[in-house]
Amino acid sequence: MAQQKKIPKRMCVGCREMKPKRDLVRIVAALPDAGGGVCVDLKGKQNGRGAYVCRNADCLEKAKKTKALARALEREIPDSVYAALAAEMSFGGGQI
Repeated sequence: MAQQKKIPKRMCVGCREMKPKRDLVRIVAALPDAGGGVCVDLKGKQNGRGAYVCRNADCLEKAKKTKALARALEREIPDSVYAALAAEMSFGGGQI
């Protein structure tokens, strides 16, 4: 009998729902020795403190409005990161 593979789940900082990791977008705050910047991590492999957002614009707006993303990453998020996220979400009909 084959075992089923465990699917990792993460919480969206916008809607606060647990979803499969692959359904979310990771935003990473790089380590200080690596530049310390905030960027979108589409592959989910970069080093640093990460936070996850659903792949829809409503969750992104909620995370921006409540500053949940800034709290999760423990630093201010530049508007350029929000713009990059919004552009990725609008590309492909709301899905990345």
